[in-house]
Amino acid sequence: MLFQVDPASSAPLHEQVAASVRREMAVGGLTQGDRLPSAKEVASLLDINLHTVLRAYQALRDEGLIDLRRGRGAVVIATDPGGQARLSTLVTELVREAHRVGATRADLTRLIEKAY
Repeated sequence: MLFQVDPASSAPLHEQVAASVRREMAVGGLTQGDRLPSAKEVASLLDINLHTVLRAYQALRDEGLIDLRRGRGAVVIATDPGGQARLSTLVTELVREAHRVGATRADLTRLIEKAY
């Protein structure tokens, strides 16, 4: 599984970690029953704080995508990250791109309302 974070991005690192997991689920790289690497492993791999990874895993748990159990780790429980989880990933990416091009919150809101 490929975790990707961009320390220069305006998106918080925990959101980037969670988005990596959602993307992997969307393309079929993770399926129900698969175990995610331990938070400690991911933190070491990405050279980020352990609590950042735990926060990402907790967000994924709150979205109903993974189950977190002490001693068992993080296990994928959803077969499809559709719905709110997919929207969350897309919004994170949209906001990141808006920051990159200098768009304001009002600009982004206007664009979304127009498209909706």
